[in-house]
Amino acid sequence: MTPTGAEGGSLGFELVANMDRMTRDRYGSLAGENVARNQPLLHLGRSLAELAGETVGRGDGAIVIAAGPSIRRHDPIRFIRDSGYSGAVIATDSALAYCLRNGVVPDLVVTLDPHAKRIVRWFGDPELTEECLRADDYYRRQDMDTVFADEMANNRALMALMDEHGPKIRIALCTAASEAVVRRVTGSGMKVYWWNPMVDDPAEPDSESRAFYRMNKMPLVNTGGNVGTACWMMAHAVLGKRHVAVTGMDFAYYDDTPYNATQYYHEAVALVGEENLDRVYMRMLNPHTGTWFYTDPAYMWYRQSMLEMVADADCRTYNCSGGGIFFGEGVEFLPLQDFLARSG
Repeated sequence: MTPTGAEGGSLGFELVANMDRMTRDRYGSLAGENVARNQPLLHLGRSLAELAGETVGRGDGAIVIAAGPSIRRHDPIRFIRDSGYSGAVIATDSALAYCLRNGVVPDLVVTLDPHAKRIVRWFGDPELTEECLRADDYYRRQDMDTVFADEMANNRALMALMDEHGPKIRIALCTAASEAVVRRVTGSGMKVYWWNPMVDDPAEPDSESRAFYRMNKMPLVNTGGNVGTACWMMAHAVLGKRHVAVTGMDFAYYDDTPYNATQYYHEAVALVGEENLDRVYMRMLNPHTGTWFYTDPAYMWYRQSMLEMVADADCRTYNCSGGGIFFGEGVEFLPLQDFLARSG
């Protein structure tokens, strides 16, 4: 079903309807392999269930810092840092470098993507080479943290920041994380809390999620398919926060962003060709900002999933990103400064 205010992307909306299956087909076997490989390493951390008993940030509020393009446009970290906010600060793996560079050490970081080589870059990759960069333009191509454009220099700086701050940071580490991520996270001294990804319905007798739990007894977490939603889930379902603000959670691109700066550009071109990309990308008007954004099938699916999760949650959700397409029933769209003022 096409959301109110959306247009274009006729093929994109067809893909959204099948995104759950497509994602399992693409990542399912890799996630399962990683869960099995990480089984002997569980002693390097604790269960996520133990995090629920800890005090993480003061009060009943939390701010999630994700790495959508609004981060670069609005720079929310300065407001969080300068306000002296004492609630929980939860960062996606992709936003960790942004936080540390700006003098904010998150109370919790979350990582879940099973990709063998890319995700470790968010923590600083000791094995990164120029050859690796020539083989993959993922970071320098996208409309994300511009510091990653100078990839080798940024990698060195991030490794130093991680070596300095790693022991101060808790990380909710998915059992499906890659070998490189697990090695880097544990090697930097981060405090690990393991959890399993809910990749299907655990009530089904042949559920892979249930098989994960039987293997390692770590909690299953419904992530909505992406790390930003996983952070929001950790805030209210694990830490018990009743007021959760999100920043950098756009699920979209600003209308002036070229298609080749989007995350799934190569996949879209392979599917329909450069000349047909308007059939894949969908445009949507944000009624709160009065501006247009566009998105791809994966991010539209993430948006729909999170709105469904928000409707069932026992917390209040505030979108303080200043842009993007995450709005709808159950989401209060407001400036970050207003949330910080309410939080005292």
